[in-house]
Amino acid sequence: MLEVAFQHAFPGLTLDIAFQAPGGVTALFGPSGCGKTTTINAIAGLMRLDRGRIALGDRLLFDGQTDLPPQARRIGYVFQDARLFPHMTVAANLRYPARWRRGAGRDFDRIVDMLALEPLLTRRPGTLSGGERQRVAIGRALLSDPDLLVMDEPLAALDEARKAEIMPWLERLRDEIRLPILYVSHSVPEVLRLANTVVLMRQGRVTHAGPLADILTDPELAPELGAREAGALIRARIVGREPDGLTRVATSGGTMLLPALDMAPGRELRLRIWAHEVILSREAPQGLSALNVLPVRVLRVHGGLVQLALGDERMLAQITPRSVKALDLQAGAACHAIVKSVSVLPS
Repeated sequence: MLEVAFQHAFPGLTLDIAFQAPGGVTALFGPSGCGKTTTINAIAGLMRLDRGRIALGDRLLFDGQTDLPPQARRIGYVFQDARLFPHMTVAANLRYPARWRRGAGRDFDRIVDMLALEPLLTRRPGTLSGGERQRVAIGRALLSDPDLLVMDEPLAALDEARKAEIMPWLERLRDEIRLPILYVSHSVPEVLRLANTVVLMRQGRVTHAGPLADILTDPELAPELGAREAGALIRARIVGREPDGLTRVATSGGTMLLPALDMAPGRELRLRIWAHEVILSREAPQGLSALNVLPVRVLRVHGGLVQLALGDERMLAQITPRSVKALDLQAGAACHAIVKSVSVLPS
């Protein structure tokens, strides 16, 4: 667990930052200039703070008496521009942390295999694509034997093709490395695909922090990620393949049918359901082409955003205020959420 609470004054901006980052990926999200990069630089020890406290597990990194230097904080840092040594081969770049930190580099073969770096080991950074350079930078950071991995918009300098190339490696990193990750981004798709926890920032302050699924389904907070991105992340488990090719999945609120997924029964996944793709009905509908009709209960209404309970999960529906009034949607009301199979995506 990373615990952060500090204040620091700059000309024209005062940072007042407080949040906790559990395991998995914690995304710092907000507009340019809100203090995201400055926050991770402070955590990494790259700047002196006015006051506060930063702790990583049972290790104190900073308070009024303690201020560990960057090399003592055991934090791996991945920058936007990779920052590899151009005169060294990929293998030499990866082994560089072992020169100055005991224990670094001991997982060399595993990291090389996980990031598929074997074909690149004898090449120099200047011959690599942007996506390949970032994979090497991630590998080097992991081989420094860190307790925390910090990534400062690692996809920002890449074109869409290179982003698509590296995203699966970031997902694998999240799922296979037992290491907390701080991920700075102002890209909603990246946050939705990678994050477990989100820290929303604006003008040097944390406005809200919590599990991504909670923020996405909060009618008041979801618009901060963009109106079109409001929705839900629902935990599900693959049940099996239907005779017509559709995939049946189980959620805590019932089963759903999705387009064919190449996943074995029992596999767990997250389902992404956009709020604007959800239709609500007070009565069980008949004769629809939509295959998923889910029993839900209204939790609260904020304008045209309706928060719903689906078993143990939360959903969000985006409808018009006129529809809210016509359906008499109030807290506690039972209704049905209608979702087309093609509108549900694994995340």
